[in-house]
Amino acid sequence: MVPDADAAASAKRADPFAPLTSETLDVGDGHELYVESVGRTEGIPAVYLHGGPGSGCQPDHRRLFDPDRFHAVLFDQRGCGRSRPKGSREHNTTQHLIADMEKIRHKFGFERWLVVGGSWGATLALAYAEAHPVRVSGIALRATFLGTRAEVETGFTVRLSQFYPALYEDFLSVLPPGERERPVEAYWRRILDADPAVHGPAARAWHDTERALSEHKAAKTRLDLASLNVWRTLPATPFMEAHYFVNNSFMNEDQLLRDAGRLSGVPGIIVQGRYDLLCPPETSQALAKAWPGSEIRIIEQAGHSLYDAGVRDAVMKSIADLASKGAR
Repeated sequence: MVPDADAAASAKRADPFAPLTSETLDVGDGHELYVESVGRTEGIPAVYLHGGPGSGCQPDHRRLFDPDRFHAVLFDQRGCGRSRPKGSREHNTTQHLIADMEKIRHKFGFERWLVVGGSWGATLALAYAEAHPVRVSGIALRATFLGTRAEVETGFTVRLSQFYPALYEDFLSVLPPGERERPVEAYWRRILDADPAVHGPAARAWHDTERALSEHKAAKTRLDLASLNVWRTLPATPFMEAHYFVNNSFMNEDQLLRDAGRLSGVPGIIVQGRYDLLCPPETSQALAKAWPGSEIRIIEQAGHSLYDAGVRDAVMKSIADLASKGAR
C-alpha cells in the first residue's frame, strides 16, 4: 500500500511531532490563545485539553497522537501557558473555554473531533461534550475530575490527612489558627488576595501539597515551611485553580454527572490510576454508571500523574482505540 501524500510528508519531517501550525488566536474579551496542530491535515480530528486549570500544553502531549493517523489540535486555555494576557482571570470561566473550543473547531473546519483530557482537562472535556455532543466523535479521559468543590476539599483534607498526616499538619500550619477549621476555603481566599505577603506563601504551599498528592511515590512529603516566605517565582496554577474552584468551576452542583446522559452514543474510555488521591476510582465509576457506552481502564500501581507507570501508554491506546471505533 502506498501511503497518502500527508503520511509521506509526515515521514519526511525531521520531527514528525513538530507542529504543523502554531499561532495566536483572538477569541475576544481581550484574550489571545496559543494554538498549535500536529500530525497530518487529512488525519482524524482531535483536540487535547491540558490540566490545572492554569497549566498549559507541553511538547510531550503531542506524542499522545500518532502523527500518521491524527490531525490533533493543542491549545493553552485562557490565561495559561503562552496565551495572553498571562494569568488573566477576567472573562475566564468554563463557558468561555467551551466557546473557545468551538471557535478553534470552526477554524480548523472539523465537523467532529475526538476530545482528550486528564484531570481538569477531563472536566473541560465532559463540559464541552455535554454542551456539544454532536461535535464529539469520542472522549478519552484520564483521572476523572467533575469540577466540584467537594472533590477538592476531600482530597486536600480527608485523603491528605489519611495518607500524609505530617504534610497535612504542615498544610494547616501555614494558616492562622482561626482559619484551620475550613482550610481549603481559607487557602483559596488567601491565594486570591491581592497582597503578595498573603498570596505568596499560600500559593507555594498549595502547589507543593498538590504535587505530593498527584505523585504515586511523592518526592517530598513535607512542606519546606522556612522557604514559603522567600521571594521566588510563583507557580501559576494555584491562582487559576482558586479562581475556578471557589466558583464550583462555574457549573451547577453535580452538573457533569447529572447531564452525563447527553453523552449517550458517544464512545468513551476512562483511564484511571488505582491509587489516585486527587481523582479516585469512585469518581470514574460514578461517571461510567451515568454515561452509556463508556468504559474504565484501571491502571494498577499508578496514581494521578500521566507519567505514572502504565498511564501514558494506556492513554495513547485509548485514543487509538476510540479512533478505530470512529473509523468503523
